[in-house]
Amino acid sequence: MEQVSVILGWFALGLYIVATVLYAYQFLLRRPVTAWWARFCVGAGWICQTVSIGLHSVVTHGTQMTGGNSLVLVSWVLVLVYFIVEHVIKIRIYGTFLIPLAVILLIIAQLMNLGGQIGLTAAQEQQLASWRVGIHVGLIFLANVGFLVSAASSAFYLIQDAQLKRRRTTPIFRKLPSLAQTQKIARRAVVYAFPAYTAGIVLGIIRAIETDVSGWWQDPRIMLSGIVWLIYGAYLVLVYRRKISARTASWISLAGFAVVLVIGILARTVPVGFHVFGI
Repeated sequence: MEQVSVILGWFALGLYIVATVLYAYQFLLRRPVTAWWARFCVGAGWICQTVSIGLHSVVTHGTQMTGGNSLVLVSWVLVLVYFIVEHVIKIRIYGTFLIPLAVILLIIAQLMNLGGQIGLTAAQEQQLASWRVGIHVGLIFLANVGFLVSAASSAFYLIQDAQLKRRRTTPIFRKLPSLAQTQKIARRAVVYAFPAYTAGIVLGIIRAIETDVSGWWQDPRIMLSGIVWLIYGAYLVLVYRRKISARTASWISLAGFAVVLVIGILARTVPVGFHVFGI
């Protein structure tokens, strides 16, 4: 069963790579048939990846959310969010940027998993042994992908806004969504991601209190997560009360995601605090 899981994982990666090539071709030439095949490859790859993750979890009696496994789950959530943007919000250009990112995450995950699983102490094993941890991880990953979509949309807005002010645009950027669409996606992404992030933080705090972790609030990643929460909370308040311009909102979104990236780097490079699972 483990071999089937590995084979399906490689199939998923291969299909995502094919979809990346097709999306790049479609982005440049606007061929509807190419876009259909790209979406088909992404859907087939996501199904393969879903089954692969499920089989691996069954074999290992619960997937350890450390190292490369966490990146595999992030890529899975990223593709899921891609489907939402593509089919629910009906903006189909984002696959050109989100699917290549999923490919990069899966490749990094494969390289990280070559070193095997991270060894955990008995205390850390106890901290992870709860359904709350699994939901906590899933919600944080989902929220972070939402923040990524918001940051990407904000970057598109700032680039196009700068080009329009200079009255000089390039053919590639004329293919991007309009300014109104990019802001709409940025807002909606944060609207959906922020409650998930809030719930994920609350579940993590509850678990830390349950396991009687001393000084859990001093963990650098937890403090940075609080900063992320404050940034995006302020973003929502300011945007929906119309207290800031779209340009300022875009910079706030990018600043929030910059802190998210810092947290991700700390998780895998600096073993400080109790939160050292690499998730």
